[in-house]
Amino acid sequence: MGAVDQSIIKNIAEDLDCGCTCFYNIKTKEVIAIPSFMDGFDDFDDDEFKPPTGDDFIKINPLEGSDSFKIMESFVQQLPENALQQELEHTLRNKKPFQNFKYLIEASEFRTSWFNFKQKEIEKHVVIQLNKG
Repeated sequence: MGAVDQSIIKNIAEDLDCGCTCFYNIKTKEVIAIPSFMDGFDDFDDDEFKPPTGDDFIKINPLEGSDSFKIMESFVQQLPENALQQELEHTLRNKKPFQNFKYLIEASEFRTSWFNFKQKEIEKHVVIQLNKG
């Protein structure tokens, strides 16, 4: 498979971040995103939400919870040493780390940095999945 356009990788990463499973057609370069809420609705009539089949498609799954957690850990490690970094480290070691991490980041000056960091990490995941084919 040849190189995939960066804009396609970016769009797939955004869809994955929203919880979709994506299918990349290596011939047409089309991306089909299926929302995760459709899982288990195999008898649903709408063809729009049915996963494509065939050798032309590469399936790209959303990140597992453990992978998302590792991204949060990596982000915290690269922050400057300050009270927020310590608070985030503490949050990741306690109950409801995803919820509490989000709460702290949303109110911090690092909100935009977090979203940019997370996007780049998900894009790396997309590239790995596409290369595995």
